[in-house]
Amino acid sequence: MNDKRFDPARIARLDNPERRKKLPPEQLLDLLDLTGSEDILDVGAGGGYFTFPAAERTRGTVYALDAQPEMLEHLKSRMPERTSGRIEIIQGEAEQIPMEDAKVDAVICSMVLHEVDPLEQGLREIRRVLRQGGRALCIEWERVETESGPPLNHRIASADMAGILEGMGFKVLSRQPWTEAYYSIVFEK
Repeated sequence: MNDKRFDPARIARLDNPERRKKLPPEQLLDLLDLTGSEDILDVGAGGGYFTFPAAERTRGTVYALDAQPEMLEHLKSRMPERTSGRIEIIQGEAEQIPMEDAKVDAVICSMVLHEVDPLEQGLREIRRVLRQGGRALCIEWERVETESGPPLNHRIASADMAGILEGMGFKVLSRQPWTEAYYSIVFEK
C-alpha cells in the first residue's frame, strides 16, 4: 500500500462540520460550472464528501473511485436511495483508472493528488478519461506547515501544481486559496 494514503480508520475526519466550513463542497463544485447532464469521476471518493453533492447536480452518472475497499464500503453504506442509480462505485488506483477513454465530462480530485505516485501518471489517467473540453477540480493541501494533514514533503504547492498541469497540456482556468492550508485549481482538457 502507498505510504502516503489516508488511513480509513480516520474516515470520520473527512466529513465533519469544521471541514465543511473550510471546504464547502457545494461552493467548490460551483467552480466546475456543471450544467446538470455531466458524467463525473470522483477520484479518491472516500466516504462521498463530493460524490453525493455531485450526484445532486447531475442527471449523469457519478463514478466514485477509491483504492481502499473500506472507504468504498463506508460510501456505499451512506448512499441515499435517490442517488443509488446514478452513483457507480469503482475500486481502483488513480494511476490506473479502470475506465475507458473519454468517459467523463468532469473530474473531482480532492485531497488525493498528493498521494498519487507518480503524480504525472495519475494526471495522464485523468486526461485519458476526460472528454475533450472536460474540466477537473483539484483541491489540495498548500505546501505550508499546518496542525493537521499530510507531512510537508507530501504536499504540492499550488504554483507547482499549476505548472505541472500546464506542462501536461491542461489549461488552468482558475487557482485560488480556500484557507491558508487548502487551494483549488480548475483545469480543462
